[in-house]
Amino acid sequence: MAKVSVGLRGWRFDEEEIFTDDEELKPLDEIPEEPRERLVRLVGLVEEPCDVCYLEHGEDEIHRCNQAEIVYGEPKGEVLLCPEHERDLLYWFREEGGSEHAGTLEFADRFHEWVAAGNEAPEGYGSVEHVDEDPDGLPDLPDQQDIQERVEQDFDGDRIDILELAGESNDEGDELDEDDLGDVDLSTDYPSNR
Repeated sequence: MAKVSVGLRGWRFDEEEIFTDDEELKPLDEIPEEPRERLVRLVGLVEEPCDVCYLEHGEDEIHRCNQAEIVYGEPKGEVLLCPEHERDLLYWFREEGGSEHAGTLEFADRFHEWVAAGNEAPEGYGSVEHVDEDPDGLPDLPDQQDIQERVEQDFDGDRIDILELAGESNDEGDELDEDDLGDVDLSTDYPSNR
């Protein structure tokens, strides 16, 4: 079974799990859960900047950041890297205790903290040599709109009654208003990992 990287190097997929015999991406409901989760996550990551570059330059100078080409870690706890900064992650992982965080969602946070403290790989520390056998032979990842359409394609859309789940009821049958929501500020942009 051949392993392939899609979109970014690092996360590897079994070709048979994600591609049809015609080398097209399978429908999402035919892809096993773990690879499906990674594929959907990749769609939002492929054009993001390298995390180390971003920590160095920040949002105000994001134009100076290299685009990420490599991903390590678990979905929503991943580290995005350009080839120049991959050796920093490898050094941290191998020599500075980063392996203790392998497979956890804290992986990215611990690496970011290490970098933010001014750490980096020593000069000349080796990186991984990647071999791209046929980078143009794989189909492109679908964009976010295509993924959303695929997810919604067979979705019935059952409505969930949050009050019922909380053990309360809205006897009046009315819609909730802002008074019913208490301290929830609907105008606030709540943070997300990415």
